[in-house]
This record gives sequence, C-alpha cells and structure tokens, in this order.
Amino acid sequence: MTVPRKPFDPKVNTSTIALSINELTSNAPSFVLVVMDGPDKGAKHVVDGTSPSRVLIGKSPSCEIRLSDPAVSRRHASLYIARGRLRMTDLESTNGTFVNGISVVDGYLDGGEFLRLGSTTFHVQLEEVARPAKLSPRTAFGRLVGSSEAMRRLYPLCEKLADSDVPLVIEGETGTGKEVLAESIHAMSTRADGPFVVFDCVATPPNLLESILFGHEKGAFTGATSSRAGVFERAHKGTLLIDEIGDLDLSLQPKLLRAIQNREVQRVGRAEFTKVDVRVIAATRRDLDREVQAGRFRDDLFFRLNVARIELPPLRDRTGDITVLAKHFWDTLGGAGKPMPPDLLQRFEDYPWPGNIRELHNAVARHLALGEFADFRIESRSSASGSEAPPPPLHGMSSPVPDFLDQVLAKSLVLADARELVLDEFERRYVEHALRVHGGNVTRAAASAGVARRYFHVLRTKRTHKDE
Repeated sequence: MTVPRKPFDPKVNTSTIALSINELTSNAPSFVLVVMDGPDKGAKHVVDGTSPSRVLIGKSPSCEIRLSDPAVSRRHASLYIARGRLRMTDLESTNGTFVNGISVVDGYLDGGEFLRLGSTTFHVQLEEVARPAKLSPRTAFGRLVGSSEAMRRLYPLCEKLADSDVPLVIEGETGTGKEVLAESIHAMSTRADGPFVVFDCVATPPNLLESILFGHEKGAFTGATSSRAGVFERAHKGTLLIDEIGDLDLSLQPKLLRAIQNREVQRVGRAEFTKVDVRVIAATRRDLDREVQAGRFRDDLFFRLNVARIELPPLRDRTGDITVLAKHFWDTLGGAGKPMPPDLLQRFEDYPWPGNIRELHNAVARHLALGEFADFRIESRSSASGSEAPPPPLHGMSSPVPDFLDQVLAKSLVLADARELVLDEFERRYVEHALRVHGGNVTRAAASAGVARRYFHVLRTKRTHKDE
C-alpha cells in the first residue's frame, strides 16, 4: 500500500502522490476552466458541487471535459470539489499535468492557477457565488445502502438512469457494489418485470464464453448434448449485466458489439439470428480508456457501451457509511434485536477496507457466526498507512472445517448468507493452501486447481486482498 501524503498545494509549492477520494460539500464553490491555449482555445467548462463523481478531462468520449488536443491522454486528469477547493488528480497521463509550470500528480486549486495538459492550457477561475450541491434525501437506492454525501449525490443520477434505457458503464473498485447498483437500477426501471441476468467475464471459463453469452445448438461442439439459450436470450425484455467487461477476450468483442448494436444474437452452430430486447449494463474495476489505449479493448465497443457512466466510490471515501452498513448487515444477517459491540464498530471504522463493502459484509457475517472466536486482526488506518504492505484481511478463526461449519450452523442463518460465509472461508483456505504447496507461484497453483490463471488471480485478490 502506498503511503498517503498531502496533495499539492500551490500556496506551499510542493507536489506529491495522490490519494483518490470523493470529498464533497453541500454548498460547494464553482470553478470555471477557460481554455487559454490549444486546439480548443476559448472553450469554457464549469466544475461545481453538482457532479455526482469525478469530472474527467481527456480525449475519450467518457470525459465530461473532452479535448481535441492530440497531446492529451484519453483520460488525462480528474477534477472534483474537495473541502471547498478544486482537487486535481493526474490519471497516469502520458505527458503529465502541470500547475503553474510545476508537474503535479495530485493537488488543490483555489482559482487563479494555470493548468496545462498536453498543449492545452486552462485558466482556473473561482466563481463568486457558490452553487448548492443537489443532495438526495435518500439513504438508500434499492439494495444500495448509504447516507454519506458521496452516495446522496449519486442517487439523483441513479434515478435518471433507472428512467432511461441506454447502455451504462458502472465503474468502481472490487466490492463497491456494482452488481447491487445494476440490480437496483433494473428493479426501478420499466424493465423491472423482466429478468435480471448477470454474466461474469472473469469467472466464466474462456472456452465457454461465446456459448454462455450467445447460446449454442445441440451438437455445435463436443459436449453440446442439447441446445441452450445464452444470457442475451435469457435477459429478453429485461437487463443484462456484463460484469468485469474489461476482462472480456478481445476476439469476442466484435460479436458482442454486433449483439448490442443490432439487438440480435447468433447461437454457436446456428445460421439464423435471434432478435433480443435487452438493456445492457457493463461493470468494470478497470479503466476502460486505458484498456482501449493498450489495445486490449475495442474503441467502438467502448463507445457503444459508454452512453452513460457512473462511478461508485470506495468505502473508505464514504464518510459515515461504514457504521450505517455494518449495522445494516448486522440486522439483516441475524443480529437484529441484540446490540452490536461498540468496540467492534470502532475497529470497523478504523480499518481501510481494501475489499470494500463485500469485505465488510463478510466480516459482519463472520462475527455473527463465530462470535468471540472470530479473529479479525484489524489494523488502524494510521498503522496500515505506515507500511508498504497491504493491510491484512479479516480472516476467520483457524479451526478445522467441521468446527467452522458447526459455528455457522449454530447461528441459524438463512441459506444464502450461510452459504456465502462458508464459500468465502473455503475459497480463502483453498487459495492459501494452493499457493503454499506451490511456493507462491500463481501459475502452478492455478493449474493444480484446474482454473484459468486469471480467475485464480481474482480469487486470490478477493480472498487475500493482494494488489494486482
């Protein structure tokens, strides 16, 4: 884990590495960025507190401030209101970002500065009258729970997206709730009576990707003993979530583009096409612009999907939501009627949650199942930030499997919650065992497990929170 430092501040003339956060105020100031030099000279762009997430600057269609400057990266930098100031973060651009002639990775702007990206120079101007941010009174959107300002700023956009039928890209770190948001948008849309189908690009074996996506006919390949509809046909009149689309094999992307564009699919082994009426939502933990630039993702598919974009903030940036979510999970997982231990809640607040909401959910479930036997081994933010190593995971007790199962069964959880808890523990132990047997070699461990290296790596990331 990178040690966080203070961002660049022109007043003290120092630059540092960024910590990406969404710090938002309810009455944020407004900044006007005037292009003083470059291909887009004369253009003006307003950045204020009404934005639900980061404002992106670059050449990509996904950017709110889109430039035609060839020296600018697809996603060059991001801007958002933070503590009454404009926070700028360079997004690992090719040519860097400069404030008043100084190369800056992350910094605060107050107005009056000159911001240069490629051959484009902005003059940053502070408006005299602040524009009040539009905060929703909601404390949840469907199954997506949260009352922080970061989430309340997102809810109005979520409502608009539910009323729409356009393709959507949901961005966010692993475990931030992308699937929950997609399902909630579906549930509040005109397609709510139709199916909600999830296709996971990472968990699906590579040799079955095309068949599961588009379906197959009997005898189309060895083992195809019967015809089967793909996820597009199964999602007819409903919503299809393509999870981790940034990992989809490049060879399948043209066929996916055709399916979305023409609203029809062709099963493997069939000459005819089948019409489908499906809203497509794509979710990714990756920067798709960077994937396009690297040649791993098709630009035309990205353009077709990215009609709308929403970014879910990580849990560490959702001030106040850790307690809200922990209590919510405590009640829904069987703890209703008994108080949550205050010391446990404090330890939750002090932990940086690299696995985000999924990790918090599993931590609460584990504590309810194991009680005093649960060994969380949580580090505080201060101690975690003082080390280059990632924080330790919230492991359960190191007991024999039967003892662990007995503890889970004794809590009388509903089947889905009990199964998730047991599966989480099993996968953690399995991955650790395979890595131990093969001396930490992921390739050999994946081969012994009979899964693709990519999928094993995802399991390892989810269960042990190692950086990719």
